[in-house]
Amino acid sequence: MQEKNRKTKKSPLYTRTGDHGSTSLVGGTRVPKTHTRIEAYGTVDELSSTLGLLATYVEETREHAFLQRVQNTLFVIGAYLATAASPSSGGATSVLPPEEVERMEEEIDHVDSQLPPLHAFVLPGGGRAAAVCHVCRTVCRRAERRILALDAESPLAPEVTAYVNRLSDYLFALARKLNLMDKKDEIFWQKP
Repeated sequence: MQEKNRKTKKSPLYTRTGDHGSTSLVGGTRVPKTHTRIEAYGTVDELSSTLGLLATYVEETREHAFLQRVQNTLFVIGAYLATAASPSSGGATSVLPPEEVERMEEEIDHVDSQLPPLHAFVLPGGGRAAAVCHVCRTVCRRAERRILALDAESPLAPEVTAYVNRLSDYLFALARKLNLMDKKDEIFWQKP
């Protein structure tokens, strides 16, 4: 009975193991914090954080739920990227079922079907929700670049690059929809 009443001691949030500029990948391999793999999964984490901010602006049930699904998927991708590739593994293994990429394409088509056709380049902005969505889109593009740099060094599962590429397209369409929902005009590029 005494064991049940004892509080479990929490581990400290800090380890001090990274004080000199290195960190551990899943599996224990230590690499510099500036390593391409760290840049890739760190930017995916940043993307997930910006999507969390965006979700606070999105009240529509379908889009809000889909953003949470994306955050969960990005967590899986981040864990995959944080795992050092084994030379004996024979290359990249699938991290996402291809259906996740297809699901993303279905969401892009769903959102785009509600939008007027584009006749000019869209500048980021309009309403606050759309502006935050455009920030997410640009962070997504940076995550894609970091992932592609890692892929050039250590081949990754093709579903990862496809998913992140589609995600930026989804965020572009969603930004347009958010402006439409908020009754905000889109801002179109005008030649100076």
